[in-house]
Amino acid sequence: MFRAVLLLLIAFASPALATNAVQNPHTRVELIAESAAPAPGKTAALAIVMTPEKGWHTYWKNPGSAGMETQAAWTLPEGVAASAIRYPVPSTFTVSGIMNYVFEGESALLVDLAVPGLAPGTPLPVKVRVDYLVCDDELCVPESADLALDLRAGDGAADPAAAPRFEKARAALPRPVDWPARHARADGRFRLSVDTTGAGDISRAYFFPEADGVLDYDAPQAVSRDGDTLVIETAAGANADPGEVTGVLRLDRADGSHFGASLKADAGEVAAAGAPLAPGGHDRHQAGLPSALTALALAVLGGFILNVMPCVFPILGLKALSLANGGHSEAAARREALAYTAGVVGTCVALGAAILALRAAGAQVGWAFQLQDPRVIFLLLLLVTAIALNLAGLFEISAPRIGGDALAARGGTQGAFWTGALAAVVATPCTGPFMGLALGAAILLPPALGLLIFAGLGLGLALPFILIGFIPALRNRLPRPGPWMVTFRRIMALPMFATAVALAWVLGRQAGVSGMSLGLAAAVFLAAGLWWVGIRQHGGRPAAVPLAVAALSVAAVLLITPRAEAPVANAALPDIEPFTEARLAALRAEGPVFVYFTADWCITCKVNENGALSAPAVTAAFADAGIRTLVGDWTNADPAITRFLESRGRAGVPLYLFYARGKDAEVLPQLLSESLMLDLARRA
Repeated sequence: MFRAVLLLLIAFASPALATNAVQNPHTRVELIAESAAPAPGKTAALAIVMTPEKGWHTYWKNPGSAGMETQAAWTLPEGVAASAIRYPVPSTFTVSGIMNYVFEGESALLVDLAVPGLAPGTPLPVKVRVDYLVCDDELCVPESADLALDLRAGDGAADPAAAPRFEKARAALPRPVDWPARHARADGRFRLSVDTTGAGDISRAYFFPEADGVLDYDAPQAVSRDGDTLVIETAAGANADPGEVTGVLRLDRADGSHFGASLKADAGEVAAAGAPLAPGGHDRHQAGLPSALTALALAVLGGFILNVMPCVFPILGLKALSLANGGHSEAAARREALAYTAGVVGTCVALGAAILALRAAGAQVGWAFQLQDPRVIFLLLLLVTAIALNLAGLFEISAPRIGGDALAARGGTQGAFWTGALAAVVATPCTGPFMGLALGAAILLPPALGLLIFAGLGLGLALPFILIGFIPALRNRLPRPGPWMVTFRRIMALPMFATAVALAWVLGRQAGVSGMSLGLAAAVFLAAGLWWVGIRQHGGRPAAVPLAVAALSVAAVLLITPRAEAPVANAALPDIEPFTEARLAALRAEGPVFVYFTADWCITCKVNENGALSAPAVTAAFADAGIRTLVGDWTNADPAITRFLESRGRAGVPLYLFYARGKDAEVLPQLLSESLMLDLARRA
């Protein structure tokens, strides 16, 4: 008896309602309970309340052509289970022709908590991690919130303070209806008819399918009505046989109110169209991110400019050597150009697909993400070393064709293809003008459009060789074959050796001195093996055995381990600090701030850091103007920096931002000049 009374006292003494809330940069997220004392053996309602700041939005369970469904990972007491999220009726939001299903303003995502039979007063700690995407007219930012509630088993009495919010949340849910509904697909069109008897005076309607592939999100929905029968027609989606179609039919009434009906439609005969209604949804156009076509054009242009960036130059030399080799027929020149293009485009698309797949799995990655792994740097170090030694004439490889000579000097479609693939891989540490915005859009657009933009980047990179392959007048301007080609090939070995040195330095930054030493030792072992290969080849003997010995150097990759932290990369600017969003906010309140994001493997970044960002005149001008500098080092994966880059519509580094006193960020070009930096100091 005493124990029961004590438990009851504990139950009544517990807080009436324990809530937890997180204020993220763009969204406030709360976890609230309808009752702080859920009744054993029954369900209790919880709500994840998301309130994005004005102008921003979160996403429905089917986000539409872009976006991401909110994810909730629960940590619950044994025997307690959480239901799937029940979403309110969404709204439409069109971004550059891309349809999104969203929530603007506060939205409550309801979850039912099943409580087993427990003694009164039993603690029920509830934790949840909420991952979601929040976007505005210009940017999308992935955010997370860890929330917790301390509940106790009790009488299930509702908390009066929470009751109005749950009442409002339930009113916003779509209503289950028994309206007969049919859908049909023919000639690329999806048609849906619904008997809306009792729905009242409907002025507009829009159908939100729950499953992907039912209809083309971006196509407009034509709505008509004949009596109580509503017919919606639009372009069909990729799923040729969606079976039973479920979704929410949003209906706007003439008095301005609206409600959502939760529908199930079987395949069947659809009624004829009636009198047209106004189309549902609303259109808004995103100004900050480019449209898909614009992003594609920027990607092609950025890829074309990438040809003159320092990290691509050695590969250009290889291909130039092949083209200068002469003797190509018109058909052979076109085949090589197409094969080279296929290699570049295929590699760019493969990298893009990997980025999108990893992001879909929850990883925070961007362009050149693979270079954040020292094992990839190690393998690139060995590859570049082998190519450099090949160009220097140490050895020849005819099969398999992985060396520079086979790739370029001997030509052929196979060599051209792998030269293109190599060019794309080596180009990843570089970004040029127009690339940042294009790749930033690529990771936010639907996957098919994103891959198209990555393909556009490859097309731009391959464009010079397409022109040379298909325009004889350009090809005829290339130098004729001669002894100079041997010298040219040897010269091309020098930038490749320089690239190997740069990769060894990056390996040291990522894996420490021991990692760099291991990489150099493996490179020396590889060189010795390839030297043996060359000796055998010069003697006309098989080189399979020494080649296999040289390949053993790759095994050292198993010993490469990332270092916990990489030191922040600095230019010579004064008052440099590591970047955090909190520090940025604090410094902006004090005066002008220059922020840049870099990585040790980013060649463009290093060019800027050792050039404009370290010029004595710039350093002095920044000091005189009181400009503080924050550096975000992305050498190793850093989700916080990745999220900030994405918030600026970028998928990689470099990114340079200047905050003049009391003003918003000014995005600077990716190639900085001393005059540009001095101008910033004058305007600070």
